[in-house]
Amino acid sequence: MSFSFPSDSSQIREKCAVFGAYNVGPQASRLTFYGLWALQHRGQESSGIVSSDGHNLYRHTAPGLVANVYHEEDLEQLPGHIAIGHNRYSTSGAAEGAHSQPVLKREHKLAFAHNGNLPVTDALAAFLDEHDIAHQKYNDSEMMAEAINCLMENGMELEAAIQETYPLFTGAFSSVAMTNKKLVAFRDECGIRPLSIGRLGKGYVVASETCAFDTVGATFIRDVQPGELVIIDEHGITSHQAAKPRPKLDMFELVYFARPDSIIQGLSVDQVRQNFGQVLAEEYKLDADIVVPVPDSSIPAAIGYARASDIPFEMALIKNRYIHRTFIRPSAKLREQDLRMKLNPMPHLLKGKRVVLIDDSIVRGTTTRKIVRMLQEAGAREVHVLISSPPVRYPDFYGINISDQHELIAAQMSVEEIRQHIGADTLGYLSFNGMIRATGQPASTFCTSCFDGIYPIAIGKQAKKIAHVGA
Repeated sequence: MSFSFPSDSSQIREKCAVFGAYNVGPQASRLTFYGLWALQHRGQESSGIVSSDGHNLYRHTAPGLVANVYHEEDLEQLPGHIAIGHNRYSTSGAAEGAHSQPVLKREHKLAFAHNGNLPVTDALAAFLDEHDIAHQKYNDSEMMAEAINCLMENGMELEAAIQETYPLFTGAFSSVAMTNKKLVAFRDECGIRPLSIGRLGKGYVVASETCAFDTVGATFIRDVQPGELVIIDEHGITSHQAAKPRPKLDMFELVYFARPDSIIQGLSVDQVRQNFGQVLAEEYKLDADIVVPVPDSSIPAAIGYARASDIPFEMALIKNRYIHRTFIRPSAKLREQDLRMKLNPMPHLLKGKRVVLIDDSIVRGTTTRKIVRMLQEAGAREVHVLISSPPVRYPDFYGINISDQHELIAAQMSVEEIRQHIGADTLGYLSFNGMIRATGQPASTFCTSCFDGIYPIAIGKQAKKIAHVGA
């Protein structure tokens, strides 16, 4: 069966990283730089930092990786003891910095950075129209910043302006904002995207993932709770509940996105992924010679499978770690070019072997098909593909680059058809119940919309475009 996908998503959908630092010394921007470096996996198109010396705000943003965006002279131009930072990736166009963050409103000393996506902006647009604020060229993050800034123009403090505009933000957001005096962190009522607080000396840091705390030497305190607004200023930490919490962490954070050394919702990402592999071994008992992960996010699941099945684990695919992650690149052409440069098979480990290939997900199918062929050409006798998550049959509207259901191979093909398409001897997916069991937490605490088509936050007109797919 022939099958093809559109090369691009039709709209901008962002999933990014945010970091914030307060009272961590005279150069909070330098600490933020290291924090963003640790969070590079969450966004690779552009990066930015805004800092405050208590009087003024200073901003630097540019396209590219963190290592290339900031030089010593750039950090020297970002003085002060408060800073927020952002790594961004784009899903269609605008990858050259047109919408780089943090957004800065100098006149009211406001900076804002956002991880997530608002699939419905009607109420937010109506608010901006009512206040005569042009927004046609803005993305959702810029619209959020404009709404907050509007109320600050009328004399509101930052936290009051966020609480007032909070009901307008229909979607997923883990955000940081700052003035010249304070830092604020807040999440949507479902907590779709992670956000945590750490302590560093007498100061505090906020990050999309706890792995950034390890990098900067901070100690994890707790997560920002769903619907919570956390204010960090000269008085320490204060908290307000802006909305009733309905915890629904995106399961894809545990499946793929988060770094394995992060702790999210009290869960070790590495341990959960190993559990995925162990449950896979229970569900698929195969005769094979070696277990091979698709590096890097599938390594824990492969370890778990190998341990439970008593089949040797081998790193028979070597990754060039200087290449971007293919799944979150904006076009099919770039994804294919990356893969050719990204993975290299080890023929001496593969020749004549029956291989269990472990990957975390199949989205479009193109990458998996190429990897299977790569292993076969390197001499593998059999390639059995096991996926440590259920089939991805539904699009995401909360900040992942899969907003078109027609791009999802599992929405168009049966498991057997996909197996034939990718050229594998076996194809098996982790069951939905097995995935949940591996976390040790109730299914009700997760957003699993990519797997079951149930969206905990309204997606507006997009709902009419979704076709429900049978198992």
